[in-house]
Amino acid sequence: MPTIAIVGAGPGLGLSIARRFGREGFAVALLSRNQAKLDDLVGQLTQDGVTAAGFAADVLDRPALVNALTRAEAQLGPIDVLEYSPAPAGRQNAVNPIVEALDVTVESIQPEIEYYVYGAVTAIQHVLPGMIERGTGTLLVTTGASSALVFPRMGNIGLATAALRNWVLALNASLADKGVYAAHVPLATFIGRGGPETQADTIAEIYWELYTKRDQAERLYSTL
Repeated sequence: MPTIAIVGAGPGLGLSIARRFGREGFAVALLSRNQAKLDDLVGQLTQDGVTAAGFAADVLDRPALVNALTRAEAQLGPIDVLEYSPAPAGRQNAVNPIVEALDVTVESIQPEIEYYVYGAVTAIQHVLPGMIERGTGTLLVTTGASSALVFPRMGNIGLATAALRNWVLALNASLADKGVYAAHVPLATFIGRGGPETQADTIAEIYWELYTKRDQAERLYSTL
């Protein structure tokens, strides 16, 4: 049974991606900060007939993130697909406010680099050697649209996620002859706030298409 690990799993897009891959026979490892919330998501997936387990870790705690991925592999087997999409869930306002481009400082950038870039590098570099050794694997990295489009009001967020985007696109090129596929998904939408095109289940189809077709380094999805 192949395994997908979803870093930043929540009741919206993460759960929909889990269900989409679960329908295709994947076991699902869910990673986020809160074990109780993970247990609830695992319960929903189990009711759907999906093999799933939750592993609590904060992407800012790199040793804990590695430990969670290691435990997921021990329980569910090698990770065939890694989907990375940590959701701030109000974190910026509480810890590090979103800063307009003119007001960006080193101090406002650093927490975003740690959150988006360092977490992604930690997770990907944990699973990547095994994927390369097996000659197969998929890395799907999600960010907001400010990684690829110009949104001046998202100055510090866009700077950090653009760095992550650049790395994922470089990975796509570097891994082309190794059987491993990397793709970036910038989302320009308010998930669940609108018609069918904004719903998590609709967006989750993008991830399945990228996994099966493996023909795009980047898929911008916009409903704005």
